[in-house]
Amino acid sequence: MENGGPLIDIGSAAETVAAVEEEEVASVAPLHQIESLCMRCGENGTTRLLLTRIPHFREIVLMAFECPHCNERNNEVQFAGELQPRGCCYRLEVPAGRSEILNRQVVKSDSATIRVPELDFEIPPESQRGRLSTVEGILVRAADELESLQEERKKVDPVTAEAIDEFLTKLRSLVSGNAAFTFILDDPAGNSFIENPLAPSLDPLLSIKFYERTKEQQASLGFLVESSPEEEPERQADRDALAEENNVNVVQREPHGSVGALAGRRAIAQGKAEDVAAALCRYSAPEEVDTLPSTCGACAAGCVTRFYSTKIPYFREVVVMATTCDMCGYRSSELKAGGEIPEKGKRITVYVQNIEDLSRDVIKSDMASVKVPELDLELASGTLGGIVTTVEGLITKISENLERVHGFSLGDSSDDWKRKKWLDFKSRLAKLTSLEEPWTLIIDDALASSFVSFTTDSVEDDKRLVVEEYERTWEQNEELGLNDMDTSSADNAYGRTE
Repeated sequence: MENGGPLIDIGSAAETVAAVEEEEVASVAPLHQIESLCMRCGENGTTRLLLTRIPHFREIVLMAFECPHCNERNNEVQFAGELQPRGCCYRLEVPAGRSEILNRQVVKSDSATIRVPELDFEIPPESQRGRLSTVEGILVRAADELESLQEERKKVDPVTAEAIDEFLTKLRSLVSGNAAFTFILDDPAGNSFIENPLAPSLDPLLSIKFYERTKEQQASLGFLVESSPEEEPERQADRDALAEENNVNVVQREPHGSVGALAGRRAIAQGKAEDVAAALCRYSAPEEVDTLPSTCGACAAGCVTRFYSTKIPYFREVVVMATTCDMCGYRSSELKAGGEIPEKGKRITVYVQNIEDLSRDVIKSDMASVKVPELDLELASGTLGGIVTTVEGLITKISENLERVHGFSLGDSSDDWKRKKWLDFKSRLAKLTSLEEPWTLIIDDALASSFVSFTTDSVEDDKRLVVEEYERTWEQNEELGLNDMDTSSADNAYGRTE
């Protein structure tokens, strides 16, 4: 593609540029120029697009518009890569008088929302779409946009204009560092970012949580959302009512498979237990693989998710899920713990000393946190999601995830001391898998859904593996939604007693 030519597919172009960079064929991505309409004066201006990649972060498209007639200028950043499997929510506490916190870099995608609870202030996704700025820059631009129409607003609605002036005074006091506030960046696409200058160590002022997207968020991102089983009867009733109004014969419909299912239940209820068990084992395997329709997390096309339930010895029943997309080749696998919620949490400590310890099987649930005390490394709950790997594979995934999330510290725009700090930490992280020194791996799971295999015939004989159970705190139960959970009706229905 020549400079000035039309840009047909941004995602494909970004992948092409990334491939060229990886092969070291070209070190500079081409700059594309497109003639576009100026929304301020109506004349034609120039939009420049740079397809590039932030090292170890994302493929992005940098866009800058300039109009030579009215000198209008603006810039925007869009993501050319795929959406992340889960959404992310950053929460940054900004104390009063700490102006350096306001200089932290912020990447706001076009689907992210910014909130300041102290002012009940929210920047929706439509505003400041695709911004690469700082905390101060985000708030200053929001204040400037609110102030831009104040003169006209004072003539039309003086009361509202006065209220906005008071709000702007409070907002600018936050920008100047005179008051403490909370900066929340919520992105269902998972493509936003707030810089952590202390990385890879935890920042006491910055926290991040990963979450599953709701149906509304899936729809806003362009995914196909199917109706839930609860909504389907209402939609069917509306269709039947519309058919009756048009004098169309209404055909009585039964849910797919319900007739055979009801007949099967009656047969089981009237039969003997031995006969029923023999019949079920004859036609179905204990680990039968089931399928369900799903949506690809990369291209939003319809795909199939395969899952089955199995029991891991000395652990619990689990559900293994795997999704493949025939359209784009996307693949993902996940393991979910089955059965009831344990009464206590579990903390697993592994003292890694040899190759045998690195080869231990590890099941890390999506709620477990990981610690390596020798490196002062701690991964919060939800990081990496639920994975099945080994001890060595877990460390490798941690290294890859840290490079992806904190890619700014390795880029060419970062300070030398930051880059040196990161390179030093990466070398120390690599020494864990080379076993130059013994180290400790701690997996803390409040739901007791994680597992590390033992290298001896029994858990008690494995001296380098320690499994502890503990009582969950009220805060942990609140985060898991257990404090408000009422199972009394289910206990009564199944005849359970304390």
